Amino acid sequence: MFYETAIPEPEGKEISALAVLNPAESRRLLARATAHCPEVRKAWSEGMIIIGRGITNAFVSEELFDIRIESKADQTLGIVADGITNANVGPPPCTWHVVRKGRVVEDADSNVEILDFGPGDVFIKGANAVDPEGTPGIYVASRKGGTIGMSWPIVTPRGAHLIIPVSLEKLVPSVLEASKHTGIYHFTYSTGIPVKLVPVPTALVITEIQAFALLTGVRAYHMGSGGVAGSEGSVHLSLTGDEAHVEKAFDLVKEIKGEPPVGLPEHLILSSAEEHGYDAAAQLETLGGV
Repeated sequence: MFYETAIPEPEGKEISALAVLNPAESRRLLARATAHCPEVRKAWSEGMIIIGRGITNAFVSEELFDIRIESKADQTLGIVADGITNANVGPPPCTWHVVRKGRVVEDADSNVEILDFGPGDVFIKGANAVDPEGTPGIYVASRKGGTIGMSWPIVTPRGAHLIIPVSLEKLVPSVLEASKHTGIYHFTYSTGIPVKLVPVPTALVITEIQAFALLTGVRAYHMGSGGVAGSEGSVHLSLTGDEAHVEKAFDLVKEIKGEPPVGLPEHLILSSAEEHGYDAAAQLETLGGV
């Protein structure tokens, strides 16, 4: 479901601004909104936060801890890059991923720490898809269910929050329908490691629309996507509100413009799908049964 936030009534004449955000710029926006949402701030001071591995979550870690992660792609496990679904086998550059009452838990194992989750605690996870109903979808290649398979059954019944920042770049017509046609054993051929698209209907989803509302109080409308020469995957938005709020929103746009694109991880399992004959099962086996 989409994260709900109240937008103030406009004071005076409304104006609008057009913003085109490239993928890295959107991730910076989403990360900042995630770090500032009330549930995260409360869990930071009073409870627990676990940040799953992921590229968007590398941006979230930067915003929460006021640090710089140079190789954000190394913060993820699964990745889509160079036209294939792949996996990173290198260690994450940032190991700060569990916070208890404002303090980082050093050398934490999230599989253990999550067992202490209670109402109001927060798990932050990225996604590969989101639909107009606010249902996010997450790629899972692991036979064991991946991060979401570990976390979701604990987070949901305990009344904790699963917060998913995901760009409208990843908008699809229906996550539930698409999910029916995926799976690690579903595909005969594959450009990369085969995956299941797992719907997560109870998550709180933050897209660019919710991010601008949270941070600046404007209404954002998704008006288009895509481009060339570095703007592939860009999200185009109309930002509307009174002059003060739109000025604030556009100041934020100008601040995040120029965010450098994310590169490749240092250690990938597949060098190409072609070397495995595009055989889905053969590429799945490169995970070694994980």
